[in-house]
Amino acid sequence: MSELIFYTNPMSRGRIARWMLEEVGVPYKTEVLGFETSMKSPAYRLINPMTKVPAIKHGDTIVTEAAAICAYLADAFPGANLAPTPKSRGLYYRWMFFAAGPLEMAVSMKALGYEVPKEKVRMVGCGSYDDVMNTLERAVSENRYVAGDHFSAADVYVGSHIAWGMQFGSIEKRPHFVEYVSHLGERAAYKRAHQLDDEAAKEMQAAG
Repeated sequence: MSELIFYTNPMSRGRIARWMLEEVGVPYKTEVLGFETSMKSPAYRLINPMTKVPAIKHGDTIVTEAAAICAYLADAFPGANLAPTPKSRGLYYRWMFFAAGPLEMAVSMKALGYEVPKEKVRMVGCGSYDDVMNTLERAVSENRYVAGDHFSAADVYVGSHIAWGMQFGSIEKRPHFVEYVSHLGERAAYKRAHQLDDEAAKEMQAAG
């Protein structure tokens, strides 16, 4: 099996990839990077010129961007059963890329205190924040999981966004969101991932 290396920081979107890795259940090596130190190093720039995490290196393959990492790992390790069959991936692709596009954009703008003027809504891919939240609520309320009745990598990615957003106030705590995240939070891989990241954060803080 090719070596799998995970580049992250416990206070970043790396938590999404960590959860996905724990769901996959294969051995991997973790490289914890500092935002203004090792993340800016020439060595890491070869992995991700954006100098951001998460990233993974699987053999000779490098993947950045949390959504891409989730999708890649689901396909690279089909035994984990984290992606629908190719013919059944409509909802899977739809909500994975909705979260990576409109949701990410709308939540980021809200966190920065920016509201798109009504007359400019058509210019931005996310439209209005309210439209994004209403659409997201539909996504998590129509089925047990976002892509149907089976848990998938799309739930890792969408669920992480909702949990993070509700924690920091950039996503409303609507009942359907709370129920969905609470359900996902019972997964053993979710708990392991959070424990690992919380421990890594404490180690970083202790090291100064």
